[in-house]
Amino acid sequence: MTTIEQQLSINTIRVLSAEAVEKANSGHPGLPLGLAPAGYVLWSQVLKHSPHDPKWPNRDRFILSAGHGSMLLYSLLHLFDYGLTMEDIKSFRQLGSKTPGHPEYGHTVGVETTTGPLGQGFANGVGMAVAEKRLAARFNRDGYEIVDHYTYIFTSDGDLMEGISSEAASLAGHLKLGKLICIYDDNTITIDGHTSLTFTEDVGMRFKAYGWQVINVQDGNDTAAILAALKEAKKDSERPALIMLKTIIGYGSPTKQGKADVHGAPLGREELAGLKKNLGWHYTQEFHVPEEVRQHFFQLTNKLNSYSQEWKQLFSNYKQAYPGLAREWETWHLNKLPDQLLQDSELWNFEDKPIATRSASGQVMNKLTNYLPNLVGGSADLNASTKTYLKNMGDFQAHTPEGSNLFFGIREHAMAGILNGMALHGGFRVFGSTFFVFFDYMKPSIRLAALMGLPVIYVFTHDSLGVGEDGPTHQPIEHLIALRAIPNMHVLRPCDARETTAAWLTALERQDGPTAIILTRQNLPILENSSMEAQKGAYIIGREKGTSPDLIILATGSEVALALEAQKELWNKSIDARVVSMMSWELFKEQPINYREGIIPASVSRRISVEAGSSLGWRDFVGDKGIIIGIDSFGASAPGRVLLEHMGFSVSNIVEKAVGLFAN
Repeated sequence: MTTIEQQLSINTIRVLSAEAVEKANSGHPGLPLGLAPAGYVLWSQVLKHSPHDPKWPNRDRFILSAGHGSMLLYSLLHLFDYGLTMEDIKSFRQLGSKTPGHPEYGHTVGVETTTGPLGQGFANGVGMAVAEKRLAARFNRDGYEIVDHYTYIFTSDGDLMEGISSEAASLAGHLKLGKLICIYDDNTITIDGHTSLTFTEDVGMRFKAYGWQVINVQDGNDTAAILAALKEAKKDSERPALIMLKTIIGYGSPTKQGKADVHGAPLGREELAGLKKNLGWHYTQEFHVPEEVRQHFFQLTNKLNSYSQEWKQLFSNYKQAYPGLAREWETWHLNKLPDQLLQDSELWNFEDKPIATRSASGQVMNKLTNYLPNLVGGSADLNASTKTYLKNMGDFQAHTPEGSNLFFGIREHAMAGILNGMALHGGFRVFGSTFFVFFDYMKPSIRLAALMGLPVIYVFTHDSLGVGEDGPTHQPIEHLIALRAIPNMHVLRPCDARETTAAWLTALERQDGPTAIILTRQNLPILENSSMEAQKGAYIIGREKGTSPDLIILATGSEVALALEAQKELWNKSIDARVVSMMSWELFKEQPINYREGIIPASVSRRISVEAGSSLGWRDFVGDKGIIIGIDSFGASAPGRVLLEHMGFSVSNIVEKAVGLFAN
């Protein structure tokens, strides 16, 4: 039974949320009004969190996957003293405020992940549960369970309609992620109206088929039933839980509750007044928190803050009992590369014969595990092709959680969302791989990784027309520029095995955003002058003979070898060409101006770029007078070498274009 104090607390959450939306004249009041009881019960009686130590490692994670209902989360953060002030609440959705329209990781204390694009938070939650299970398997010892926490998700009809949640839920059931609990805001309303328009499946049966336990609560205001459901969910250690909570969207709104109108627009002054009347809210001051509610949350917060202190004492005892494991734990969470790794010359040694950069990457990765036991990841059912299987590191499965190889199945979007969750959780360096053309399926999650500044690594192979006979469906044309267009994204396309090593070290050293490593299917020669200089984004791999070049050829990936062959033919034609290997636009742009000028001097206007991808963007580097050799059409089915030559990626075409620059 809900006490008077609890009901007043729940209504405080409701009124604060509605008032903030009203003041902003923008927002989504429906979800906070309907889910306030569940939010209160979870945060006050179940969630293991410490408001004054919000990042302690063994906290339970809470994800508002339906991020449009952000005012529910902001109200909770304010009342539980996470440092979100009443002025922050009043500044909802305003420029520079700590309360943006959708929750943003790293911007607001207590927000575990950026949500809003529906389904993303759900997949992140699966990733966090994977991380918890993997860390527990490695570090827990009898009497010292330093990893023992749950991931809770608030999800909506919209989340469960999105395909990413289906992919992620299927994998979560297979992996038996028993510490993942999802409360489904089953209010049957979306923007267009009742879910009967589009969503008539039996959600409970679907999740049971995935291997989840499904618990029904018929009244979203029944706090005792909500608490009982959460306790029941925690009893099952092998099945993730979906609590189907029947709620009324916009609960309390006199004419809008239960209707689509209340989803994404302010109530209006009269409707807000009616809401307060229906809730028995007799306070006249806006943005008011009753003193008894303040005291109630003060007491709750004091109690909750003890969780982190108890864990720190446990970890202190753990350090004495297991000093080696404790040091390893701390190393895993630092994310710094050991000096021995950076000094290991073996990383740069390959047999002197052509090798596909995907194969070189596989060799590098398996050397990296000698230094980085927390390198964890996998592929979307493509290990044999992407060469990303970590030998002797074990497979992460339901009953072998100590493994480092994740099998995502043919679920690219879920893979990317899960990797984000693992990176957010902490303790790992995570990677995922697939064919480059399937980047399309991952784009929303990759964009969020960049927005959140997560150091996720993507290994994309089969990078160009070199895929050959598989045809245009599998030949990425526009994908390089699409990736490069994402802010805070680093795109690395190495030209050979040594540059592949440079790419991996660059990606691992990055802490503030994701990196994509773009690799070939076809074998490439190991070039004489390729080196770790590639970490600067671009460098001179084929220097001119004289004091300054007549022409600069800029190339990436497999096309660098072609450019070097063309350079030799141009010398025979008395054209002194320089070849620049340009592994990464982004890294090159980060270099000092004097370095960039030394590589691509402004005084040399004759330039050619060669890349088996869209020509978009290269004009910035070749200038108005330069020539771009790229692809602005789809490919075809033919042997890779034949197709590349047909599309203009040949020594003869580069030479012809170069000579043409000197014709006028």
